[in-house]
Amino acid sequence: MVCNHDGVDKTTACFIIFHIIGGLGLLIAGALAVDEVSNIQTDNTKPLLDPILYDFNQAGRKVLHMFILVIATGVLNVLAAVFGFFWRCKKGSLPFWGLYTFTVFVAFIIQLTFIVFLFTTGKKVEGDLKEIFMAVLKENFIEDTTSNIDPISNAWNHMFMTLDCCGVNPVLSVTNDFDQTPWCTTLGACKSSISQIPKTCCTGVDETIYSSAPESCHGNVTSGTYNAQGCYEVIKMKLLFQLWSSVFVLIGAFIVLLIELIAMIVAFVICYKNKSEKKTDTTPEGTRSSSVSGVQKSSTEMSLSDVSDDGRNTDAGEKR
Repeated sequence: MVCNHDGVDKTTACFIIFHIIGGLGLLIAGALAVDEVSNIQTDNTKPLLDPILYDFNQAGRKVLHMFILVIATGVLNVLAAVFGFFWRCKKGSLPFWGLYTFTVFVAFIIQLTFIVFLFTTGKKVEGDLKEIFMAVLKENFIEDTTSNIDPISNAWNHMFMTLDCCGVNPVLSVTNDFDQTPWCTTLGACKSSISQIPKTCCTGVDETIYSSAPESCHGNVTSGTYNAQGCYEVIKMKLLFQLWSSVFVLIGAFIVLLIELIAMIVAFVICYKNKSEKKTDTTPEGTRSSSVSGVQKSSTEMSLSDVSDDGRNTDAGEKR
């Protein structure tokens, strides 16, 4: 049998259930977030997204690191449930107790790091990510085609059609993010005032038909004919929505771990105190019995001595 006949107490069972629910919730949230990254990072958009998401010094990399922390915390919570189950089933098995304590402690540190990072630098990461996208657009967007000499410019056009977005910020009029790109300042359809936004921003187009997009879209920027939403907002929602949605699960799991750590510390203190009290009480039972017997014997001898003295005094009095 895995468990002994006493089984697992109700309190431990509750902690195990919380660990499993929290762990699976974090694993699902992290996996969905990673899946979103793979959905937006196609072969066509890699030249644009790879430097942003995988450069170690870039903000996008920090977002991916947070995804990894979420998944790692989920794994540790599930492991804590397994180790805690065997620890209680084996009634204090030392190896499982050590594994359980170590796992809970590491999970606690990771979750604390994640929560502090998210609430202190999360907004900064969002702002940095937006600035990076804007800088790349201004520097590299040279043409509204998918076959020009700049692979990053091609990637922008592919992303416009894939994510149904346009530019970095929302496009509200003929004045927009593209005004500061080489496509508008140096050469291209925007420079010659033929287009105000790329044809790839028009609704319902793909790689085969974007070149025949209506002028009402790319030339006049008529509402309803183009994708007005900025690509930054779309990417932010895809990257960060799952991340923020996992915060509630993470906080719940963090509270459970905090309670467990406090309980373990209290139990350790009580155990240590009891052992200290036992060490101070060093008088063995046998020694205590001998001491009592010695006291009783001494009392008896003193009584007999008193009786003898009384007898001598009495005899002396009769002789007188």
